[in-house]
Amino acid sequence: MRSNRAKVRAVSVAATLPMLAGALALGIPAAHAADHPLRDLLAGTRPAWATAKADKGATSDGARVSARVYLAGKDAAGLAAYAKAVSDPDSASYGKYLTAKQAQARFGATRAQVAAVKSWLTAAGLKVTGVTRHYVSVTGDVAAAEKAFGTQLHNFAKGSKTYRAPASTASVPQGLADAVLTVTGLDSAPHMATHDDELPPPDTVFRNAGPFSSYYGTKTASTLPSAYGTKIPYAVKGYTGKQLRAAYGAGTRTGKGVRVAITDAYASPTIAYDAGTYAKRNGDAAWKTGQLHQSLPATYTNTEDCGASGWYGEETLDVEAVHAVAPAADVTYVGAASCTDGDLLDALGKVVDNHLADIVSNSWGEVEAVQTPDLAAAYDQVFQLGAVEGIGFYFSSGDDGDEVASSGTKQVDSPANSAWVTAVGGTSLAVGKNDTYLWETGWGTDKAVLSADGKSWTDFPGAFTSGAGGGTSRTVAEPDYQQGVVPDALAKANSANGNRVVPDIAAIADPNTGFLVGQTQSSPDGKKQAYSEYRIGGTSLAAPTIAAVQALAQEARGKAIGFANPAIYAKYGSKVYHDVTDNPTGKGLAVARVDFVNGYDATGGLATSVRSLGKDSSLSAVKGYDDVTGVGTPASGYVESYRRR
Repeated sequence: MRSNRAKVRAVSVAATLPMLAGALALGIPAAHAADHPLRDLLAGTRPAWATAKADKGATSDGARVSARVYLAGKDAAGLAAYAKAVSDPDSASYGKYLTAKQAQARFGATRAQVAAVKSWLTAAGLKVTGVTRHYVSVTGDVAAAEKAFGTQLHNFAKGSKTYRAPASTASVPQGLADAVLTVTGLDSAPHMATHDDELPPPDTVFRNAGPFSSYYGTKTASTLPSAYGTKIPYAVKGYTGKQLRAAYGAGTRTGKGVRVAITDAYASPTIAYDAGTYAKRNGDAAWKTGQLHQSLPATYTNTEDCGASGWYGEETLDVEAVHAVAPAADVTYVGAASCTDGDLLDALGKVVDNHLADIVSNSWGEVEAVQTPDLAAAYDQVFQLGAVEGIGFYFSSGDDGDEVASSGTKQVDSPANSAWVTAVGGTSLAVGKNDTYLWETGWGTDKAVLSADGKSWTDFPGAFTSGAGGGTSRTVAEPDYQQGVVPDALAKANSANGNRVVPDIAAIADPNTGFLVGQTQSSPDGKKQAYSEYRIGGTSLAAPTIAAVQALAQEARGKAIGFANPAIYAKYGSKVYHDVTDNPTGKGLAVARVDFVNGYDATGGLATSVRSLGKDSSLSAVKGYDDVTGVGTPASGYVESYRRR
């Protein structure tokens, strides 16, 4: 299917604990604990699975620990307040952004705070291995870590495996409570082994079989069974930039003068060739010299556990989609050393610390249940620093609908659940003749295969396969900008006080109405590599598409948009959005697909199926705001609505 939103691997996997802050508040404040005189607790650092029943005893004192102590900076509350003010169109401070240097000077950790943190850690016997604007990294044995963080480290059973974790909540000396945001790495679930730094070759070639429609409905599957009382069209070969620009109202805007960053893990070794070849073959503007940049780590780790080569397609999709919709935008790819939270946080931090772009597209994430509050705090701090600099972060909302089928629990994804990012949901898009926008549904797919005799669809409409992520967070409070727009039935689904609902906005995601992408891939025997093209989808497509549309809007505005959610919600209910529903034509919608069984040629046979549209697990796209498409998708007028008058 190639609905390939990348998965982040958490440094420590644990059941999520309740967040301790209100709407638009910063992560996890340290709380004084009566049973720890002269120390302050770091909430969320003891994972929920570290129970007395699962306790297998103390970890050996000599076992090694690697941890990060994230720095709170000198004014965490002020950072959150200023990030909110500069992002609010109704605020007098709207758009009054700081430079990266100014943001660090005003909100970053002081030299004295860093020195105090280092002194405390080294006095406990830990070795400082690195200091950044965001954290102090340390290594040492268990005994030293226990001394530093005021907790015992034990081994705990988690499923069929055993991991190290704090037996009680970690803490810091009371005098350092204002300097330390949180600590990560004290628990070891899962253990991420370091592998060879050499990146693997690209994955085996993937191709679509066809027949195809060149635009929606051009080729009818007349010899196949009907669906919903009518003959259905074959899936499109894959939309191109010209079709997406028309669908989302690009007009004459190109993103000129706007910088877009893309974060993923690893780096495709053929990205420049692939992006250039794709643009030439599909009518996009040629890349100019110096228009595409890469900022990469010195080494890569965890290539096997993270499936490094699978990230090449992610980068390729993101880069080609941004250029297709915003052909004049400057694009910087920032690759993380691995798919762990720590390395992805480093990539995000690099964008903010060096202000590499004003718009950041991110097509990765994981279910909310595995994001512990300590990591949520670290992510939110980076997003808030970005907001005060005029940087907006766009995250795909997920490809598994309500996540019940994939995780057994109805939940949203993170970091898309953060109140400080724009969560991008997904649609099925119909573009007609002459690049005319026809309609969209919320992306959700039921699949049924052709019967043996070819006369019917087996168990039509079939089973749910994938769909746009969305729903109500269990850990993040409802932000101000969603109040009055998001229905109470959604906002209060998990709490009477209201919680964050995902997504905020949406764009094309359904791989059955997807985007054509070009990538160098390996032959089935692994001996050759060659460029080829295939249709792809997922909210991995929606996020860079919206990022590119925002680049067009920023060109129109003539100034950075920054954290866009307050502005996005302020436009709710106007004609600048397509109000997407699951049933835009009043009858069931579906497309026919013919796929290679082996994924690349007909030697393994063909598989024919019908894919119903607008069937997103328990989620529904309805009139008004919904948890599949948010406020809707950009329509003609959206881009120019940002133009300052």
